[in-house]
Amino acid sequence: MSEVRRILDDIQQGDPRAAEQLLPLVYDELRKLAAARLAREKPGQTLQATALVHEAYLRLVDVNHAQTWKNRGHFFAAAAESMRRILVEAARRKRRLKRGGDRHRLSLDHLELSIAEPSDDLLALDKALEKLEVKHPERAALVKLRYFGGLTGDEAAQALGVSPATADRYWTYARAWLLRELTPDSGGLP
Repeated sequence: MSEVRRILDDIQQGDPRAAEQLLPLVYDELRKLAAARLAREKPGQTLQATALVHEAYLRLVDVNHAQTWKNRGHFFAAAAESMRRILVEAARRKRRLKRGGDRHRLSLDHLELSIAEPSDDLLALDKALEKLEVKHPERAALVKLRYFGGLTGDEAAQALGVSPATADRYWTYARAWLLRELTPDSGGLP
């Protein structure tokens, strides 16, 4: 009788230590089985093979509920079925509305940000922003909301109580003003 079969028999008899002995013997095979299952899933699957193996294993060798394994193949077939059920449960959870089921994943890698790269010299930017605030407080406030607050143009316009078109004009002016102020040898604005 193989070691796995002996341990499976011990598990059927209710020996709690047997479950601890089984995992090291079958882990690699279960991991390969889980990886193969996950490879067939749609992209965006967040469940990892290791987590799938552990969850399936816990369901399979629950010593509180006696299970009968005919042989090693039967055990691995049950493991595959357990993994399938776990994946189905995970898919159902994702589709629930309270989990964002009506939303689709969107990759942000190819999107361009609407704000310029941050200046290397934050102190110089702060000083320039203070100058802008003296001359044009509403434009400086817009820069703070968009650049530091991460708001979109429409969100910043709403926060300031101005139209989106006005916010766009403020943004264009403020960016040009700050660029000129921060560019060496430009002499700044009069």
